[in-house]
Amino acid sequence: QVQLVESGGGLVQAGGSLRLSCAASGRTFSSYAMGWFRQAPGKEREFVAAISWSGSSTRYTDSLKGRFTISRDSAKNTVYLQMDSLKPEDTAVYYCAAGEYTSTLRTTYNYWGQGTQVTVSS
Repeated sequence: QVQLVESGGGLVQAGGSLRLSCAASGRTFSSYAMGWFRQAPGKEREFVAAISWSGSSTRYTDSLKGRFTISRDSAKNTVYLQMDSLKPEDTAVYYCAAGEYTSTLRTTYNYWGQGTQVTVSS
């Protein structure tokens, strides 16, 4: 079992930055791939980024490459999402998730956090 708790969301102006954190409990954190997803009001939850269990492989949705960076610190059981040059369309609830594969698909992730709100004002 893995429990995930996101933090770091908030209100930021367009062009600003935020770093989201996802703290995991459980001794097996380092064996899981981790992903970030987001869900804007009235929209489907969409893939943002993922990182392999070792941290050696990452995946991003094409539209966010260059602005968002995923990383992990296994010693701290934490995965991060650094978000730069934020835009109003990045406004959403951001969720982290743990699964077996470094996947873009929601259905491949077994554990989810409760989400953290990110609001970008224009």
